[in-house]
Amino acid sequence: MNEVLLRSLTPSVLGILVRRGADFAAAEDAVQDALVEAVRVWPADPPRDPKGWLVTVAWRRFLDATRADAARRRREDLVDEEPAPGPAPAVEDTLQLYFLCAHPSLTPSSAVALTLRAVGGLTTRQIAQAYLVPEATMAQRISRAKRTVSGVRFDQPGDVATVLRVLYLVFNEGYSGDVDLAAEAIRLTRQLAAAIDHPEVAGLLALMLLHHARRAARTAPDGSLVPLAEQDRGRWDTESIAEGVEILQAALARDRLGEFQAQAAIAALHADAPTAEETDWVQIVEWYDELARLTDSPVVRLNRAVAVGEADGPRAGLAALVALDDTLPRHAAVAAYLHERDGDLATAARLYAEAAQKAPNLAERDHLTRQAARLNARRCR
Repeated sequence: MNEVLLRSLTPSVLGILVRRGADFAAAEDAVQDALVEAVRVWPADPPRDPKGWLVTVAWRRFLDATRADAARRRREDLVDEEPAPGPAPAVEDTLQLYFLCAHPSLTPSSAVALTLRAVGGLTTRQIAQAYLVPEATMAQRISRAKRTVSGVRFDQPGDVATVLRVLYLVFNEGYSGDVDLAAEAIRLTRQLAAAIDHPEVAGLLALMLLHHARRAARTAPDGSLVPLAEQDRGRWDTESIAEGVEILQAALARDRLGEFQAQAAIAALHADAPTAEETDWVQIVEWYDELARLTDSPVVRLNRAVAVGEADGPRAGLAALVALDDTLPRHAAVAAYLHERDGDLATAARLYAEAAQKAPNLAERDHLTRQAARLNARRCR
């Protein structure tokens, strides 16, 4: 059984059912029933037209469910519209599903889960494992999301910015369990980039590729984090970097700058430096200025303070940090790094320990704890 083929066909089949009048929740249930039937039947009797087979079986499942539901008996006249067996029309429905799954009526977490389920073709169990939550919890989240969008008119979906934000959130989840969410986000964004001509879609794809290119060097053999400056750049994926830079350059040439293009430009400057010491921090600060103008994000300004500290010295970075709320995530870690660069090891050690207590995950907490211990050991010599 070709699971990759089934996954690739799922969004299109689901879109066809929705276009024919099925509400989203019922359509997805029907498609899942068809996939189960395909797993049972195809090994012994593979169809000549897999997509047409799935459309026909899913549509029949939808009609069966409709007839069985007294509240939906008004849809029984759709029986005469059942599609005949044969090749299904080559219609791009995946894009519509992206926008429906990223509808603004959904919370970000629900939108991400629904996108992975309906567009990515992942099972509820796989998504739950990736998010480290019980399968029942994830099933409830996805069910609520489906109920929410089932009453939404299909011609009033979310906008491009919402879709990109959902994909960005999927990518930032990284990977865990048996599902690599970073790779899945790249796959989904490639599909979107092929379907829609938008510089920010290209910018997001470039950003993902440039960040993902450093993945192999981000952790040591024992699983501990390796900071960017200490990474073995020989382990970076040069093909992904080259592709990301090429996509980014084409997007920037259109002169419609957005936040994902600006983030990708910063990532490209890091990727272009042969060593950490040769990083063009002046240009990175300039791109952070652009990014701050576009987003007015305090997190962007926090990252900018690090870049200023590298370009103009740690005291300049600390001065940029003064204007920011010290309750920002990772504020203490940034302050610790800049104080260490400035030679104030006592303050840096204290701030590293404080940052460790607020770390969002175990790997980051362990890294910050080791940083504090390293500085305290230096002070005791």
